[in-house]
Amino acid sequence: MPKILIIEDDISFCKLLDKFLTKSSYEVTTSFSATDARLLLQKGTFDLILTDLRLPDADGIELLTEFKALNSHIPIVLMTGYSDVNTAVKAIKNGASDYISKPFNPDEVLLVITNAMETFENKPNRSKASDSNSKKTTGSDYIQGISNASKKLAEHIQLVSPTDMSVLIIGESGTGKEIIAKSIHQKSNRKGTNFIAVDCGAIPKELAASEFFGHLKGSFTGAISDKIGYFEAANGGTIFLDEIGNLSYENQIQLLRALQERKIKPVGSNKEIQVDIRIITATNEDLREAVKNGSFREDLYHRINEFSIHSPSLSDRTEDLMIFAEFFLDKANVQLQKDVIGFSSEVVTIFQNYPWPGNLREMQNCIKRSTLLTQGDFIESNVLPAEFFQNNKSTTNDFSLSENEKEAIVYALGKTQNNKSEAAKLLKITRKTLYNKLKLYDIN
Repeated sequence: MPKILIIEDDISFCKLLDKFLTKSSYEVTTSFSATDARLLLQKGTFDLILTDLRLPDADGIELLTEFKALNSHIPIVLMTGYSDVNTAVKAIKNGASDYISKPFNPDEVLLVITNAMETFENKPNRSKASDSNSKKTTGSDYIQGISNASKKLAEHIQLVSPTDMSVLIIGESGTGKEIIAKSIHQKSNRKGTNFIAVDCGAIPKELAASEFFGHLKGSFTGAISDKIGYFEAANGGTIFLDEIGNLSYENQIQLLRALQERKIKPVGSNKEIQVDIRIITATNEDLREAVKNGSFREDLYHRINEFSIHSPSLSDRTEDLMIFAEFFLDKANVQLQKDVIGFSSEVVTIFQNYPWPGNLREMQNCIKRSTLLTQGDFIESNVLPAEFFQNNKSTTNDFSLSENEKEAIVYALGKTQNNKSEAAKLLKITRKTLYNKLKLYDIN
């Protein structure tokens, strides 16, 4: 199966192209930046590269020259939204196999790819794609984003996972704290052992000791048989205590002793059980404030917080928005036995302007519902929940491109000290759109 590397920072367009080419019997790997593309080319080889002319961190012509220097026998096709004959000629002179202008139809891109690959088929020393570069598919729900917040999160997970340090994950509800905990477990030396997740907020105060440490038959009313607690079940592995701030003060004392001594005593038993477990906890509260007001023990806080990780909200990682949306769409397609290709451009804009108060959990539920209701190839605005269309009061910090577009862009750039990523966030548009507008209005 021919292998294609797509380099395109317009995530929605990139994902649509990925799905279309995959259905057309190509093995596709996607990259949203020149930096990531360079790393992918170091790890493996491809039969063809399809790259956008304008990327946030590189010029397509320069990238073309760079890739040709590494491997002169790989066909490279440039995509651009700017139909410019001079650019096309320059690209061909620098070694591009072909040049295609957006928007293009499916038959057109297939023809260009086929012709480019056939042109190089009989050339000597053509690099064969290695099976080791297959597109990675795993059952993990952890998705690596491209935003700075996501990169920092991934870096912290990578650093702390091989250790046995206790990790406290802090973040808003719905940001995927349990998924982060599972990722840490899967990257640790305990990955082949049990991962036990416990919702501390769902455990009644009176039953917490039994749930955590187990009990013997007859130790209290209702104990009709012996029970193994969460700590013993997690022995040798990882225990994840979600919403740990909801534990009562008495339960905190019981938990502290177990963490300090790594020994537990089932309710009704005189025998202690040694346990070897890693502790990961999570909260959406400010535990430092809880320590100050006396509702959370300071010694327990320091015990669980050997290393803290911030689980960013969706509003903190707007660049990842469509990466997560596409992931949840793929998941919904499998669960509902559907074959929805993607999102309409209107829906993408709605998603980008919506605040997502429920974070990833809200997005997953929204997309699953929308996938169920969609009858065509694309999710349209008519299947979105009503809250997406409720009028929100604008603030003085809001920006709009509906009027005085050039002035709004100039103001946003000044506000962010010419940081284009931050300016795009303020303008509530993608970086790709911003770069297009900068060229349109000749803004440097």
